[in-house]
Amino acid sequence: MCAFPWLLLLLLLQEGSQRRLWRWCGSEEVVAVLQESISLPLEIPPDEEVENIIWSSHKSLATVVPGKEGHPATVMVTNPHYQGRVSFLDPSYSLHISNLSWEDSGLYQAQVNLRTSQISTMQQYNLHVYRRLSEPQITVNFESSGEGACSMSLVCSVEKAGMDMTYSWLSRGHSAYTFHEGPVLSTSWRPGDSALSYTCRANNPISNVSSRPIPDGPFCADPNYASEKPSIAFCLLAKGLLIFLLLVILAMGLWVIRVQKRHKMPRMKKLMRNRMKLRKEAKPGSSPA
Repeated sequence: MCAFPWLLLLLLLQEGSQRRLWRWCGSEEVVAVLQESISLPLEIPPDEEVENIIWSSHKSLATVVPGKEGHPATVMVTNPHYQGRVSFLDPSYSLHISNLSWEDSGLYQAQVNLRTSQISTMQQYNLHVYRRLSEPQITVNFESSGEGACSMSLVCSVEKAGMDMTYSWLSRGHSAYTFHEGPVLSTSWRPGDSALSYTCRANNPISNVSSRPIPDGPFCADPNYASEKPSIAFCLLAKGLLIFLLLVILAMGLWVIRVQKRHKMPRMKKLMRNRMKLRKEAKPGSSPA
């Protein structure tokens, strides 16, 4: 039942007239994704009858009393923070937590009281919750010097990165790759140097993302290169807004035409009724000979 049997700590305690043996099974590191689910596994020997299982995190979380002869278990969730988000998976009653939040990080403990052997086992879990990373953003700072040479500083960052982040850079030339550790990369370029591109990689325990390659030559050879990028984005944004405006105008035009048709229909029907009435009145009356 314990992951590390050589670390077992056995304590013999007196409980009333019965003696209960306590077994410490160590701690397990668990990583999970923000707003997703995680299960903290328990292993119970098949030949053992479980009296109850007490789950806790900072304070009591829930108590599970297995049902007898095919009846469902009795579950009492005592911590409102987990209400509606926890379940206990048969047959071991492992703890399943859904819609994880930052507050769910921390130590969890499962106390399994076995009725058959009068042994109580303690298992701990250290839960770490992380966010899935978005694409890294690159900030380029460069300074030109004489004869077209320049120095560059590339800074890599990830929005809402959180804890336990690592950054690295991959420099790619014609046939060689170079790795650099850390979020900041300093480099230089001068006319005649081989063209290089730089890619930032960001990692946390649950995700690994990379940026788009950044070339070094254009920033130094063309001083306006950095300012051209926002203008391209601005043009794309302007085109998108123009298309949206045209769609709105088209929708408004169709709505006006539909409303006008609705107003014209009663008038047309009334005109038709009047014409039919005049025809019926003209039929019985005939001019005298």
